[in-house]
Amino acid sequence: MKTNDHSMAAPTHPNVSELFHQYLQCQLGGQKADLSSSAEQQEVLPYDAGPVQLVDPLLAWREATAVLAHFHAEDKSAAVAPPPDWQTLVTAYEPTLAMPFCVGNFPQMMRTFQSLLHGTDLTHLRPSIARSIPAPGLLEWAAQTINKKRYPDVLFALGSLRVAKHLDRAAEVLQTCRSRVPAKWQPALANEEAALAWHSGKASDALALWQCQTENVPVHFNRGMAALFLGQARLAHASLSLAVDQLPEESAWHHLGRLYLAVAEMQG
Repeated sequence: MKTNDHSMAAPTHPNVSELFHQYLQCQLGGQKADLSSSAEQQEVLPYDAGPVQLVDPLLAWREATAVLAHFHAEDKSAAVAPPPDWQTLVTAYEPTLAMPFCVGNFPQMMRTFQSLLHGTDLTHLRPSIARSIPAPGLLEWAAQTINKKRYPDVLFALGSLRVAKHLDRAAEVLQTCRSRVPAKWQPALANEEAALAWHSGKASDALALWQCQTENVPVHFNRGMAALFLGQARLAHASLSLAVDQLPEESAWHHLGRLYLAVAEMQG
């Protein structure tokens, strides 16, 4: 005899659209910044036919420096003012789907998620080499910051150069930092090294670097993110689960991690 009991129906996949909406709302709820985008800088480019949110530069900077607190809980980097031309970087970057948790990156970089929903081969969604963003003020500030040799300021400069797509200059800074970084900041620098490799198109090298690093929240997140976009859904799920469980729910990185985790479950 047939029954209308649906209790044994197969579970549905997580609602990825809703997860994306949640982390965007997490961002929009905190937009009380003094450094807000001017009207002429709020033009939305039609990269994709998905929902696009305008980005508040100061809020983006807070998310872009949040990673350092996971290496040093006493770090107060969120209170540091954004570098020159940061507002330009926030409004000029191209959408990024495969995003490491590192200095300079912020979850709103995704801007749209349609490719995650419809793309069966996520390996095609990894970062590609793009032309650098003109930012003379940033370059001058970065040079001055690097010469002062203060940490975590040097990491701010390194991350900002990477976001501006000045990858060769960022690689030079990284090479210089290796020999003089204080021991307490070496794990954070190692994370930045892997992130630079990732954004330079060296995805497998980046994952290998994260696999060698001491386990912490950013490393778990980045191992999972990298594995997801390298087609390794099982590894992605395991690592992202560890990261999401430890990230505070009010963090946009928590919601982005949940989004990646849901995609990993769909891919698996």
